[in-house]
Amino acid sequence: MTTQIPSLTIGAVAKRVGVAIDTIRYYEREGLLPEPERRASGYRSYDEGAVRQLRFIRRAKDLGFTLEEIRDLLALSADRHRGVKAVKKRAQERLAAIDERIAELTRVRNGLEQLVEACPGHGSPEQCPILRALVDEEPQA
Repeated sequence: MTTQIPSLTIGAVAKRVGVAIDTIRYYEREGLLPEPERRASGYRSYDEGAVRQLRFIRRAKDLGFTLEEIRDLLALSADRHRGVKAVKKRAQERLAAIDERIAELTRVRNGLEQLVEACPGHGSPEQCPILRALVDEEPQA
């Protein structure tokens, strides 16, 4: 009696994970997902491991990790001795980068908010504080 591992088509995997078929092919080309076995028909054949790995990749992307960082996380997830410590370090680094980005976006938002509040919304373009801020030279330090 032979037990056959259930195989999924690329379309079925894409639907289950919530990604496009082209995304799966791209991850294969980038080495984030191993090349699947091929059926006699030539179609790709995936197993549940591919579904789990794609979910991992998608969720890591949702958390702001780059593909290169995800590649590292995938490798670290297999390291039984140092993996968790290294994954935590990568996550801390990603969190610090996000905090820096939030601070920068907050600074930009506050500056734009001041310009919007200062603009009357009518009059000549030369008097518009938003346009003046975009045209004026940077202050000399």
